[in-house]
Amino acid sequence: MMPKAPSPAPEAVLFDAYGTLFDVYSVGLAAEQLFAGQGTALATLWRDKQIEYTRLCSMSGQYRPFWELTRAGLRFAALRLGLVLERAAEDRLMNQYRHLSAFPENREVLAALRTRGIRAGILSNGDPEMLAVAVKSAGFSALIDPVLSAHAVQRFKTDPAVYALGPQALGLPAHKILFVSSNGWDAIGATWYGYTTLWVNRAGAPLEQLDTEPTRTGRSLREVLDFFPDA
Repeated sequence: MMPKAPSPAPEAVLFDAYGTLFDVYSVGLAAEQLFAGQGTALATLWRDKQIEYTRLCSMSGQYRPFWELTRAGLRFAALRLGLVLERAAEDRLMNQYRHLSAFPENREVLAALRTRGIRAGILSNGDPEMLAVAVKSAGFSALIDPVLSAHAVQRFKTDPAVYALGPQALGLPAHKILFVSSNGWDAIGATWYGYTTLWVNRAGAPLEQLDTEPTRTGRSLREVLDFFPDA
């Protein structure tokens, strides 16, 4: 049997933002300062509810901007944990969400892609303003283009209309674009759409049990560079 020919390298990369480039759980430190002993629980439940609200609104045709759903998720999480969320504390946590910490390997990887001539952008549920602040705060403005927001279609991942923004903006078919996400469900949705995909499974989570696998699975953003060995 002839060996299977290797797939050609992608021609561009699109990163998910929240959880992939920016650590959504880095808000836990501020949350812990406000609610001692509950910071991790609040950050975790906040993120879970934020994503649940995107699905609820998208599937129901009741779009609301991601920033609003992020605030609604925080309020729910506080209520669920029995925490008194005063306005000053809410504003502090929401502002922290605008300036989430970037994962430490990001700059190295983005700079390497730039050196290799590989275009790198973002495709995210985040609102344009949220993404602009996060990218600028992390110092990535010169390394990321385009920055694509689900707000343009007023739906959220994993709706195909969101994934379609990538090929439209880059002028490439989906399979020639590497889509990178640390969210297993996002990696699966992008795979179904037709992207070449990398699931950055930092937490060592099990694969989604939907008879679909990302093109590759790794533990660090650095594994993006393995797709471009000769670039």
